[in-house]
Amino acid sequence: MIRFENVTKRYPDGTTAVHDLSLEVAEGELVTLVGPSGCGKTTTMKMVNRLIEPSSGRILLDGEDISAVDPVELRRRIGYVIQQVGLFPHKTVLENTATVPYLLGWSKAERRERAAELLQLVGLDPARYGDRYPDQLSGGQRQRVGVARALAADPPVLLMDEPFGAVDPVVREHLQTEFLKLQSTLHKTVLFVTHDIEEAVRLGDRIAVYGDGRIEQFDPPAKVLGAPATPYVADFVGADRGLKRLSVTPIERGDLEAPPVVHLDDPLDKARARMRADGARWAVVLDDADELHGWLSAEAAGATGGDGAEGATAQDETAAPVTVADHARRMEAWLPLGAPLKQAFSSMLQHDAGWIAVLDEADRFVGVLTPSRLHEALRRSIDADERDVSRGEVELETVADA
Repeated sequence: MIRFENVTKRYPDGTTAVHDLSLEVAEGELVTLVGPSGCGKTTTMKMVNRLIEPSSGRILLDGEDISAVDPVELRRRIGYVIQQVGLFPHKTVLENTATVPYLLGWSKAERRERAAELLQLVGLDPARYGDRYPDQLSGGQRQRVGVARALAADPPVLLMDEPFGAVDPVVREHLQTEFLKLQSTLHKTVLFVTHDIEEAVRLGDRIAVYGDGRIEQFDPPAKVLGAPATPYVADFVGADRGLKRLSVTPIERGDLEAPPVVHLDDPLDKARARMRADGARWAVVLDDADELHGWLSAEAAGATGGDGAEGATAQDETAAPVTVADHARRMEAWLPLGAPLKQAFSSMLQHDAGWIAVLDEADRFVGVLTPSRLHEALRRSIDADERDVSRGEVELETVADA
């Protein structure tokens, strides 16, 4: 959708902001441009809507050389979101959102309908916020209006210049989450400028890491973190890049352990025998629909050799049999297959849990992720990128193997 062909931007004083850039962004792809101040990332983005003209080379938008397109017409086809939003203070939220449709000659009814639709899309009730003015909104709300305005004419391309940089960290994380949900629905082609590597990693399908007017590496986030192409990239992403990589490494079936599984209505002595046979300290408990209920400890089942719950089974013949349901505990720490390892790690800490249950798309239990398996999954992911193979093909060497 966007292609740079040997693009250079050189200013009259001899400063080269972008040097011989060749880059292609696929349709529907979100590419983050990340690097320190003055590295050329914002210049790159502004050349796409001709706010800055390149000194040499070509930029193509959907196969068309943008130098042959009227700049005003071009900008109306491209959504643009900046850090300070740039809303018109004398116009209402609805009027601000409908700016581009107004310039395109849409009727008043069409403009209001489109603006209301987009405000709803970005999580702002048009009945509540539509008639307010920008100074009556919070920073996060103004930023949402800025995104809605950029989408008003349904542009195929969206340019975002540090759009969430002026809000506090909590609001910023929330806006990032909401934008990812929006992008999963709209599938816009996005160039997103940021100086924050964590934001770049979280949002980007691919990351372009800028040095001094050049791209040092252009790869998916996991590869940038796991296999930096140059010492500059390694230094820029930081010594804690292994921790950052947790956020872009998904849980796969091969990462999971298969503990004993029992059901709520199983007799306790059956569960006890199963756990003793496996030498397990706990078992996963499913309900009668094979959905996750919780867990059963060996102590509660009497499978540790002491009296425990085993003595509770010594009862008269008329008593109801003791079942797993009588001793099982609920389990709140679970995640879907494909969730990032960072989320698993956070959940373990939040619930003080030694493992996380993992469910498939149909909410069926598929296994558990333990801290040791989480570590192995991260190592396999890094090795796989370095060797350009799948994670399943990686064999890890451990201390026990040495």
